Amino acid sequence: MDAIRVKDLYDLVHTRAADMLAGCEYPWEALGKIKETVLAIGKTLDPERYDQPKEGVWIAKSASIAPTASIAAPCIIGEDTEVRPGAFLRGSILVGDGCVVGNSTELKNCILFDGVQVPHYNYVGDSVLGYLAHMGAGAITSNVKGDKKPVVVHGEQAYETGCKKFGAMLGDYAEIGCNSVLNPGTVIGRDSQVYPLSSVRGVVPARSIVKGERGVFPKK
Repeated sequence: MDAIRVKDLYDLVHTRAADMLAGCEYPWEALGKIKETVLAIGKTLDPERYDQPKEGVWIAKSASIAPTASIAAPCIIGEDTEVRPGAFLRGSILVGDGCVVGNSTELKNCILFDGVQVPHYNYVGDSVLGYLAHMGAGAITSNVKGDKKPVVVHGEQAYETGCKKFGAMLGDYAEIGCNSVLNPGTVIGRDSQVYPLSSVRGVVPARSIVKGERGVFPKK
């Protein structure tokens, strides 16, 4: 069976959204809950450790935020995270501890577990990125189908998600190569790797390598 459930993809000790995600069987069920989850968690954060520069935005005092970054509510930015110049955080975002949100990277309605790096010209929308996941320069999640119909995840069976906007689910330790496109409804298994310049759709099993047009192969 496809290993695409929350329990298959993520170690929940590495995110403040653990309680919400634990209540979801499949990770895309979380997409409609991110906004309310961020707002609820934000109200519990220690003001000694988090600033609240505006309503609905909480930023750890240990985080490094470039003056030219744009951050919209609701949003939480975790401890020791770096947000670089020109980053555009559009709201409904939970960024974990020790993350990197790079120059000109755009985030929207997403969860980044601790240690995630989206460091250069990335777009991450309607997605969940697991612990220590990394997206190379220019890699993006495409979150809307061309026909605007609800996204279906294609694995060993077709999973009807009911989501019109759904980018990608990256398991813990996933590595996405530069300038790759993760098409709507892509699920990348734990500890899997995508070669640069790949166009990926459907389910990539855990500990696999996507070698572009050559296909998907198990890691040795």
